[in-house]
Amino acid sequence: MSYVLIIGAKSDIAKATAREYAKNGYDLYLAARNVEELTEFAQDVITRTQKEVKLVELDILDYESHQAFYDNLEEKPLGVISAVGYLGDQEKAQSDFTEAQKIIDTNYTGVVSLFNIIANDFEKRRSGFIVGISSVAGDRGRKSNYIYGSAKAALTAYLSGLRNRLYDAHVSVLTVKPGFVATKMTEDMDLPEKLTAQPDEVAKDIYKAQQSGKNVIYTKWIWKWVMLIIRNIPEFLFKKMSI
Repeated sequence: MSYVLIIGAKSDIAKATAREYAKNGYDLYLAARNVEELTEFAQDVITRTQKEVKLVELDILDYESHQAFYDNLEEKPLGVISAVGYLGDQEKAQSDFTEAQKIIDTNYTGVVSLFNIIANDFEKRRSGFIVGISSVAGDRGRKSNYIYGSAKAALTAYLSGLRNRLYDAHVSVLTVKPGFVATKMTEDMDLPEKLTAQPDEVAKDIYKAQQSGKNVIYTKWIWKWVMLIIRNIPEFLFKKMSI
């Protein structure tokens, strides 16, 4: 069997990605906290694709459990995809470090802890792929979400270094930078339709990019050009803007 491990598997993007990989012939490990909540979803994927889907409990913030989590997988995966994410409350995080730390640790520290373990195994095997879902929010800090954005910026830099490290071991590392996506996390936001992707679109972009060995993708593709403009706004102007 050819397993792909998806962590943060309860998110809308993770579910869409799980369907995409199962449809294309992969068995799945779906990992999350309270993973039994995915039982009905897993059964639907099994019914539609006739692939194996196994649910595994994972707390991304319980760093001490990560090695045992990976060691206990019955068959080591061909690849891992992290859809872990927590937008959090920017205003609360500015005055309550507990919230800031949760945003940072969920989006960055916990993912690094688990990816380090998996990367070491893939490097020894000289095969495998790693996909990390970062965000366009990490391309430049904005006052509306700079705690979240800084964590995603750190994840983007980590994935870049990991890609450099694992190149000689034939392990590919893909950084995915979604812009607006219509998910539960963004359902209270008024998002521009032309810039907003559906989870299924993101999943298809991830699968296509991973299979073709891409390094970095934006999804929707237009965000590559949107962020190019935003990154090049001079700081003396940018600090006066509300974007």
